[in-house]
Amino acid sequence: MKNFLIPTTLEEDTISAVKSAVNQAKNTNCEIILMMVSDTPDTFSSSQFLREMRVSLTSSQELVLETCRYIIEHTPNCKIKIHNQYGLSAPIFKGIIEAFDVKLVVLPNSYKQETKRIHQYLIQLAGNQKCPILHLGNEEFKEDFNKALYIENGNANMHVKDVQQYLSANFSFEIVSQTSKFDDNYEEFAPYLSEAISKYDIDLLVETRKGEKIKFTKNKKENINDRLGLPVLSLYEEIA
Repeated sequence: MKNFLIPTTLEEDTISAVKSAVNQAKNTNCEIILMMVSDTPDTFSSSQFLREMRVSLTSSQELVLETCRYIIEHTPNCKIKIHNQYGLSAPIFKGIIEAFDVKLVVLPNSYKQETKRIHQYLIQLAGNQKCPILHLGNEEFKEDFNKALYIENGNANMHVKDVQQYLSANFSFEIVSQTSKFDDNYEEFAPYLSEAISKYDIDLLVETRKGEKIKFTKNKKENINDRLGLPVLSLYEEIA
């Protein structure tokens, strides 16, 4: 059974995230967990605490949620769960991953653009989990993927064959091209990347990651997902 966690603020691209999870399930039984996080109300009054914990959605959020439920209701092998989380920490998030037996975290692009500290904190916590993360692109994309470009991390003791073996066992796409990581010289690599993406009809990027210390900065670092607009599957190096 494949279970998917989708952190969301119920923007429209949550619908694409749900469709992508359904496609990744590949007709096996799955549960899709839509998780909405909020800061714990700062009050000593129990009645005020309960009032502030009530979830109120805008009309557009209600429509997104209804659409997601409609998709799952018409997908026989999938179920949907709405999880409201108040307050967040590393142990709590790890417990959520384990309790729901999450096999893949799907991050809508809109969620990564959220400026509230708790949303950015969740993204960093997700990066330190061993669970794969699918970063959705900032452009229109298809929910199913076939051909991937592997962004090789020079510091990782991994071979592309090891990554492909993991992908073959857990997903339905293959690596058709690879390149080295280009954090500091993207402009130099850009023409070659565009050519490879066009030539091989690439619809997904694959990278590996290591756990990092949680930190907050005013200037958000642009990553390959932002630069190329394509979805990125990020694998924790210990599992690939």
